[in-house]
Parts: sequence; structure tokens; C-alpha cells
Amino acid sequence: MKLTRRHALVMGAGAALANCITLPAFASLGDDAIAAFTGGAEVGDTGITLTAPAIAENGNTVPVSVDAPGAAEIMVLAMGNPTPAVGTFKFGELAGSQAASTRIRLAGTQDVVAIAKMADGTFVKASSNVKVTIGGCGG
Repeated sequence: MKLTRRHALVMGAGAALANCITLPAFASLGDDAIAAFTGGAEVGDTGITLTAPAIAENGNTVPVSVDAPGAAEIMVLAMGNPTPAVGTFKFGELAGSQAASTRIRLAGTQDVVAIAKMADGTFVKASSNVKVTIGGCGG
């Protein structure tokens, strides 16, 4: 097959279209993970603090910390990653504090979400948009 300018344009347009189609699918995976964690319960927005940089120079190591006094579990998600679930932190009754910090990998600019299951069974959520200037997952 001889590669012509027309073929190159068609292949480029197809690749761009395929890229646009998969992005909403990643958001859907994150929403599915949230629904599985909460069981479809209502999610509040007070009682949890998520700390993430507004701009990350490198998506390979983005520092994130979350604090939710009185939480039994905290789940952290990177909504734009192919696998949104970053980690779930579980706290026992004897835990000194319900806080966690880690470094995560982000595929590009996206929302980082933390959801805490409180000891009384309610859920709270915090999110932060992180702009990645160099893609950590090949972006």
C-alpha cells in the first residue's frame, strides 16, 4: 500500500476520534468505582480534606494527602486514568488519625477525588483538579 497524503489525513483523523471516544469511558469507570464504594448512597461534601497540587510538573509522582477525622475508609481515585482507583485506606478503632498521604501517577490533567466512609455509615467527598504539564502515563 502506498501511503498518500489523503491516507495519512484519514488515519490521523481516525486516531483523534478514537482518542476522544475513550476519554468519557475513563470517567465512567471512575463513576462506577464511586457507586460500588458508596453503594449508591448520598455523598456529602464536608468533613474531608484533600490536598493535591494545582499544577504537577511531572505526572509520574504527584503528592496527594487526604484527612477525614472519624472515617473508617478513604478511597482515592484519579478520574482520568485508565484504572481510576488509586487506593483505599482502612482505619481501625485504634487508629491515631484518619489521614493518609501517597504519591500517585496521573495520565494527564484530571480530577483527583477522595471519598470517605465515615464511622456512622455516611459518605463525604472532596475533589481537586490537577494540571499535569508532563504526562506520567505516556501522555
